[in-house]
Amino acid sequence: DGLFELPADAPVGQCLREYLGLDDAIIEVDLTPNRGDCLSIAGLAREVGANYAAQVACPAIDAVAATHDETRPVELLAPAACSRYVGRVIRNVDLSRATPLWMVERLRRSDIRSIDPVVDITNYVMLELGQPLHAFDLAEIRGGIRVRLAEEGEKLTLLDGQEITLRSDTLVIADHERPLAMAGIMGGEHSGISDGTTDLFLESAFFDHIAIAGKARNYGLHTDASHRYERGVDWQLQRQAMERLTALILEIVGGEPGPVIEALDEQHLPKPVTVQLRKERVSQMLGLDIPDADIEVYLQGLELGVVASGAGEWQVSVPSHRFDISLEIDLIEELARLYGYNRLPVSAPKASLSLTAKPETRGELPVLRRLLVARGYQEAITYSFVEPGLNKLFDPQSEPLALANPISSDMAVMRTSLWPGLSKAVLHNQNRQQPRVRLFESGLRFVPQVNGELLQEPMLAGIAAGTRLPEGWANGSDELDFHDVKGDVEAVLGQGGALDSFRFEAAEHPALHPGQSARILRDGELVGWMGALHPQLVDKLDLDGPVFAFELRLEAIVEGRLPQFSELSRFPEVRRDIAVLVNRSVMAGELLEDIREQAGAVLKNLRLFDVYQGKGIDPESKSLAIGLTLQHSSRTLTDDEVNAVMDKVVGSLEQGFKATLRK
Repeated sequence: DGLFELPADAPVGQCLREYLGLDDAIIEVDLTPNRGDCLSIAGLAREVGANYAAQVACPAIDAVAATHDETRPVELLAPAACSRYVGRVIRNVDLSRATPLWMVERLRRSDIRSIDPVVDITNYVMLELGQPLHAFDLAEIRGGIRVRLAEEGEKLTLLDGQEITLRSDTLVIADHERPLAMAGIMGGEHSGISDGTTDLFLESAFFDHIAIAGKARNYGLHTDASHRYERGVDWQLQRQAMERLTALILEIVGGEPGPVIEALDEQHLPKPVTVQLRKERVSQMLGLDIPDADIEVYLQGLELGVVASGAGEWQVSVPSHRFDISLEIDLIEELARLYGYNRLPVSAPKASLSLTAKPETRGELPVLRRLLVARGYQEAITYSFVEPGLNKLFDPQSEPLALANPISSDMAVMRTSLWPGLSKAVLHNQNRQQPRVRLFESGLRFVPQVNGELLQEPMLAGIAAGTRLPEGWANGSDELDFHDVKGDVEAVLGQGGALDSFRFEAAEHPALHPGQSARILRDGELVGWMGALHPQLVDKLDLDGPVFAFELRLEAIVEGRLPQFSELSRFPEVRRDIAVLVNRSVMAGELLEDIREQAGAVLKNLRLFDVYQGKGIDPESKSLAIGLTLQHSSRTLTDDEVNAVMDKVVGSLEQGFKATLRK
């Protein structure tokens, strides 16, 4: 707003639009993060030249001769983060001079405001070549330059006036006494250019993008320099940018340049990349045959060095500014882009389908999922990576596979059980006022074997806590117990029609309550565990107990049994109930299994309908009430036949379990 001031030498009477060069077009370029080489006029010119098969003529940048021999020592104390640092001393600059209008206008159209001549020139060269640059007030540098990692808690006031506390992973440019700038992000206020500055120290450096990535965001910053360094900067550009910067400074604000200072650590510099390209692979990936000559023209247009190494094969040298090219597929992508995606052949997808036999006895995981959902569970998906200590709490006997490069210390090993992830999910819900939790998960567990192999076993696991039924006026507030979850497990095991092949046995598991745990066997083979989580484990995990869990080997439980037709009997059923006294240690399941074996084919239904311990019986005993339903398929059973079956059953119980029939 207000008057627009023009330079004193502006020609009176000339059209302002013509004088300022306003008849111009501004092109906004939206780049993907891998193409940091296009964040400059030179980079865009290379790209346009390649797309239009035009020769790109970049203006020559000549070396500026030194007029004095003053330098500053440069030490690379963090060579992995900064392997090349180029500097230069310029004496006796005149900052009273203004930035030329043509430069101010070009910066404005690039959305960069003019600050002072030196800063404007560094920004201008950055836009030209893509190399971020910085200028220090030489008078504020104590001794030499040290490129190092910050000390934890060091303070630095930035050019925008903000004081920050540096972390130890932040790369800084420092002198022998204090930090001067956050490397690749922003300079410090005390070492910046001011109206009284007469001598400069110029910086042009290569910072590894890993060392800069995310650091600006950690401090709530984002600068043009950090934007470029995070995406990668040409590691061979620093000296060229320094010469261009020097020439413009001398032209605009004058000065006396010293020699170029270069500190280099070749061990940590990026190495030149050569990639093999095969025409056969190009044709396979793109679905068409591009002539050899065209392939070479496209690659040479991108300034790639191309040397034929055989029929339909090339060794391609990648220029330093194309740090996104390292594999053959990267070159094929470039060929597709230059050839034209619109020219690639289009064909409908084709797939040959072959019918494969599916055993009718084999169940499917989706069926089990729907079953558990119908019983009130919700499916969860947890990480396969878990915290080592948590995994050891649930499975102390296994040595889990450690990750070479974990995301974090909480995800450092592969799980040997699905319970750790599910228990964390229960805690997450309980901490958010969701006390009634029913979760299940199907996934792999990873168990290293003695021979060095890794067993990746599909598992189905569940976990439950809270009340038996959802809150409601018609529902009680009874807590979930062992038998509720056992019923859920039996429903899963019985899905294939082979529930009678499974057996629950009382056994101890390190993660389960010693008195409320059972192993699950199928024909003598261990297929899973269930029970209440151990009280000590519940306390360590800060869970609201009791919490019940089960885990089953999926491959061992999905194999079912073919349904077989059984003719409905037209003859009456006979129901007989017995109550037997047995020792408290006797498992009801073993008792029922023996009854089935003794009763034979006439037994149609068997049910344990009561368990009693208390007044009237020995404290070390328990009473089991069992109902037997007998029926013959082709005739009516006589009383003598029924009595014979019952006598056989009772006799076997007395002999095998020392059972006593209650009268």
